[in-house]
Amino acid sequence: MTESKHQLREESIDFAIMVSDICDEINGCSVYVNQLLRCSSSIGANIHEARYAQSRADFISKLEIALKESSETDYWLELLYRKNKLLPEQFSILKNRCGTTRRKLIASITTAKANRHSS
Repeated sequence: MTESKHQLREESIDFAIMVSDICDEINGCSVYVNQLLRCSSSIGANIHEARYAQSRADFISKLEIALKESSETDYWLELLYRKNKLLPEQFSILKNRCGTTRRKLIASITTAKANRHSS
């Protein structure tokens, strides 16, 4: 695993832990909180699975799933923020971290697709 992929995996684990810690403090909205916990932790799980992909296409697919999960995470963050279940500072930090992960995933997917015929 390259250093950047390892870093992205570690960042996704840190992000999932941060989301989990904040969700532990939220009272009510358990359905929304559970959705947020699932998709935010799924980002890293799919990045991890990509490490063991059976092919480049499988690798790209796993990263694309992680990308979709980051988009869903962004949705649930906004919903909980609008319901006043996240403080503005929490929302800003989590939204920025999620956006950074999403941009890194897009870059990784773009690179993998560009290199798909070279190996």
